[in-house]
Amino acid sequence: MSLSALDDIDRAILALLQEDGRMSNVELARRVGLTAPPCLRRVRALEDQGLISAYHAALNGPALGYTITVFAMVSLKSQAEHDLKTFEDHVATLPEVRECHMLNGEIDFILKVVARDLQSFQTFLTTHLTSAPNVESVKTSLTIRTSKNEPGVPVR
Repeated sequence: MSLSALDDIDRAILALLQEDGRMSNVELARRVGLTAPPCLRRVRALEDQGLISAYHAALNGPALGYTITVFAMVSLKSQAEHDLKTFEDHVATLPEVRECHMLNGEIDFILKVVARDLQSFQTFLTTHLTSAPNVESVKTSLTIRTSKNEPGVPVR
């Protein structure tokens, strides 16, 4: 279902829940101008349609000791579907990899990796990434600062 197929109340529900997934149904209903029961029915319908896929807490990485964020651009020796899937399966087992996106172009994958410090990232890089089967090269960029980090998609 496209965003244009939703009414203003559904779009408002999506935007508010994307901002604060812990918002109570009563507060959500108040903010969108409904009573609680029809608001809850709408939320359940949005979930059933797959428009709301999960609820989670955004954790503070540096406060939990993950002070480094690195983007790793990975090129593989082979782009055969089996080799791509093997790499994706390997990456899925690595908790430090927070995002993995297959790309079109010169680079096959871009990974968002978190680490406690540079030494632990270097260890991760050499023991889990560059040594993975079919990896031809890995180029990394350490983030200096994050000026925007908006989860989700634009709703309004």
